[in-house]
Amino acid sequence: MRIFHRSRSQVVREIVLINITGEDRPGLTAAITGVLLQGGVSILDIGLAVMHGTLSFGILVDIPDNEVATALLQSVQAKAHELNLQARYTPISEADYQHWADGHGEARHIVTLLSRKITPEQLQRVSAVISQYGLTIERIERLSARVALDAEIDKGKAAVEISVRGVPSDAQALRADFFALAEELSVDIAFQKDDLFRRNRRLAVFDMDSTLIEAEVIDELAKAAGVGEQVAAITERAMRGELDFRASFKERMALLKGLDVGVLDEIGASLRLTEGAENLFAELKRLGYKTAILSGGFTYFARQVQARLGIDYVFANELEVVDGKVTGVAVEPIVDAQRKADLLKKLASDEGLQLEQTIAVGDGANDLPMLSLAGLGVAFRAKPLVRQSAKQAISTLGLDGVLYLLGLRDRDARG
Repeated sequence: MRIFHRSRSQVVREIVLINITGEDRPGLTAAITGVLLQGGVSILDIGLAVMHGTLSFGILVDIPDNEVATALLQSVQAKAHELNLQARYTPISEADYQHWADGHGEARHIVTLLSRKITPEQLQRVSAVISQYGLTIERIERLSARVALDAEIDKGKAAVEISVRGVPSDAQALRADFFALAEELSVDIAFQKDDLFRRNRRLAVFDMDSTLIEAEVIDELAKAAGVGEQVAAITERAMRGELDFRASFKERMALLKGLDVGVLDEIGASLRLTEGAENLFAELKRLGYKTAILSGGFTYFARQVQARLGIDYVFANELEVVDGKVTGVAVEPIVDAQRKADLLKKLASDEGLQLEQTIAVGDGANDLPMLSLAGLGVAFRAKPLVRQSAKQAISTLGLDGVLYLLGLRDRDARG
């Protein structure tokens, strides 16, 4: 078998992409690369993937002599046949190789899809948008664990990471299209730079109410005080960004005047952690992160959440009590949007970190300043305005979906 047809006097290098496919088993990589030991071959690129027992192995090689190339590739073909594998060769011109090599410094981005179940339509529509804005897909990897066929869809987790190369022709329009797709297809789509900071974050801060816990505590206090509907309406408008947080907080606090402090323990005991919170904090702790609650809620309840999740820092509002009754006075300093952002900056500085090394997660309009400052800002189960304004958003999964945005796979997690 002759692979290349040049005269003997024309000794030139050959750059060849070797693709090996077939049933995977131990020792195949060593066997194939062992054949390449002869002839002064250099490996320019290499990639291997196994899916459901099927091997796909690519090696880009530089062979300094075309006569050596013919014999060498014949040997690879023979070894592949012996191992019941298929071998295919693609010659690469020096010009094409140089063009590929010159692209090494191109910008890289990561597109992450999160949902209860990833569908072909989701992948097709997202990949079409990627192509539309001039980006090239280089790799697709499943981050979530293997799913049983009979698994309940509403309890499942599916995450796919797509590595893309290039600079989007219109980054703002790309994000807008991803947001529209996410709304239409019930999938979360994150778009991030693939840089050193993405893999080197060390501080994560969180809103508490409707983020770490499945309640707005001030609304629960209001129910106990008999002013639930009034306070809930104000809270809803504040979270949507229709009301100034400080003013709305003082208004809601005034409505709680006279509430008996005895109800606090009962409300605290009833608070439920958000789906995925315990798993997220266990992994962040294992990875060496510092964590903090930055909450417009109350320290009394934040301390309870801190104890349950092992959180390092707590900054929240004080609930003033005199003679066993809530006074209804908002104690300064109020943890509002600006204070959350200031606290994030201070914590990062205290820990010797750059803001790019931080994560912030929240659900309300008062979280947007800290979300915009953080290297990774995530709007969690938030209103559309907040989701659209934040860098990233998670609405389909629990809090531990944040781990997928860091590139962690389920198999990386502690068993």
